[in-house]
Amino acid sequence: MHYAIKTVHQLRPILQGFRKSRGMTQAMMAGHLGVTQQTYAELEANPAAVSVERLLRVLRVLGVELVLSQAAESDTAPAAPARPRARAKAPASQPETARAATGRRAREDW
Repeated sequence: MHYAIKTVHQLRPILQGFRKSRGMTQAMMAGHLGVTQQTYAELEANPAAVSVERLLRVLRVLGVELVLSQAAESDTAPAAPARPRARAKAPASQPETARAATGRRAREDW
């Protein structure tokens, strides 16, 4: 069976489903991973906060294979172009580093 995951929020019920279908408790999963039951419960409750490496370890224990595939054209159609935001210029009285920092923050928001 294949499951298309398009948001991080879909991971929690899928991880729980795979674990339960294998007849495993959270404590059993934790034992296989070398962590406490509470740590595994947190991972399962919020998989978005887990590193990819840890997620892959969980999937290996569950006997689940991660497969990436090209999405259908309709799923990847570009959204309408966003309106560019106007950037405020730093006043000339600010030192050069303050103006550079202002520009850097604006680019990071992108």
